Amino acid sequence: MDVRVIDAGGVRRHGVDELPELLDRDDGFIWVDVPTCDERAVRMLTDVFGCHPMAVRDCVQRNRVPRVRLYEKHIFLILHGPERGPAGHVHYIELDQFIGSRYLVTVHGPVNPAVDPAVPQRETSAILKRIEVNRLRPRSPYELSYAIVSASTRYLEGFVEELTRDVWALEQRVTGGHMGDPQEFLEELFSARHGLLAVRTMAALAHVAYARILALGRLGPAAETGSTADLADQFARIQNLADGQREYLQGVIDFYRARAETKMTIAAERLAVIAVMTLPITALSSVFGMNVIVYDHTRLIELVVVLTVMVAMSIMLLIWAKRQGWW
Repeated sequence: MDVRVIDAGGVRRHGVDELPELLDRDDGFIWVDVPTCDERAVRMLTDVFGCHPMAVRDCVQRNRVPRVRLYEKHIFLILHGPERGPAGHVHYIELDQFIGSRYLVTVHGPVNPAVDPAVPQRETSAILKRIEVNRLRPRSPYELSYAIVSASTRYLEGFVEELTRDVWALEQRVTGGHMGDPQEFLEELFSARHGLLAVRTMAALAHVAYARILALGRLGPAAETGSTADLADQFARIQNLADGQREYLQGVIDFYRARAETKMTIAAERLAVIAVMTLPITALSSVFGMNVIVYDHTRLIELVVVLTVMVAMSIMLLIWAKRQGWW
């Protein structure tokens, strides 16, 4: 766990055992970043910050959807961010926050072992660097939370940008007719759509969480209300971006399906023409075959007559199919 005090003079690091004393001070505010909610972190959240047992339990386990709960001393907030995995899989990276009047506790939720351990802390690490070089100076825990979540929305936007690049490449392959292996191409199409759907879901649910905070009206200064409204708007914008690209990708998929179905229809029509031409010939040969050609003697005149009738029937059927526009 990393314990820091942020004030007008900058950011200073402290030990976990100093937290009770730091909470009694009135200069600056505390930022505690918890990489993994282990037993020590559970004791700190329960004994020092007085967090509700349900909120502490949510920090220990994985949560599938964002959540917001308002308690007497703080707001508890759960959000998710994306991380691309193999075969189109999207990992959910969880960030839990306790936002109080003089402290912010960020807890990084459990993640899939396949995810790089540095990924869950990408936003908090980036914001810490900005504070350390004096590019950012938050004046309250909520301003710090706003900066962290804004960094998350920027990553979401970059994720949509990355998926959009894939969508454009897929669209060019469809229109150019260079799809390659159909099965692999379909997997690429639906992997891109799944990624956009995952981002859209994260942004939409996060927007609902911040709309809930605004509706409850438990924020302090007007600036904090404005920041919350801005975050809600940011998530709504990401949702709209993902929706737009998903609709565009669906158009590419429909184009690909229409082209494939057209080819199948043409092939089916040609097979139907072949069946129409061969069916009368097959019927004729099945009736007269054994009567015209036998093992010890062939009736040459009858054979020529039957073959002539077959050729004439085939020509007539081809002319008729052509007039019908079948080929």
